[in-house]
Amino acid sequence: MPSKNKTTITAEPGKQELFITREFDAPRELVFKAHIDPKLFVQWLGPHGYEMILETFEPVSGGRYRYIHKDKIGNEFGFHGVFHEMSEELMIQTFEFEGLPERGHVILDTMRLEPLPGDRTRITIQSVYQSVADRDGMVQAGMEKGMNEGYERLDGILEGFS
Repeated sequence: MPSKNKTTITAEPGKQELFITREFDAPRELVFKAHIDPKLFVQWLGPHGYEMILETFEPVSGGRYRYIHKDKIGNEFGFHGVFHEMSEELMIQTFEFEGLPERGHVILDTMRLEPLPGDRTRITIQSVYQSVADRDGMVQAGMEKGMNEGYERLDGILEGFS
C-alpha cells in the first residue's frame, strides 16, 4: 500500500551525488532502531518479492555488513560495506553492489535523522558515487522503486510500535 510519506530523490545532472529525503510517522529512536536491529532490518530493506539474508551485520561505528537479496527464482544479489558512524543523529556507511563486472564502485552514504514535531522523523541521505556514470546507473537500475517499496514496509513496522 503506498505511503502518505513521499520519498524525494534529487540527482542533479553531471554530479556524482544524489540526495534522498523521507519522513516517517515515528520518533527518531524507532527509525534508528529499524536500521540497527537485524530482526527489523531484514523485514523492510529492499524491493518487494526478495528474501533478505543477513550474513554479517555489525551496526556500530567501525562495524561491517554483508547481505544478499534473493528473488523468487533463486537469483542472488550481494551487497556489503562498512559502518563508519552509527548514532541516532548520524549514520555514515559505505555501500557496494557485488554484481558489477569490476570491484570498487563504492558509494559513501551519509544519513541524518532529524526529529520533527509530533513524534515524526525526517531522514536526509547524501550518496556520493565514484562517478556520474555510477550514480546514473544506480538511478536507471530502479533504485527509486526498491527504496519506495522498502520504506513502505518500514512504515508498517513503525506503525506496529504505536
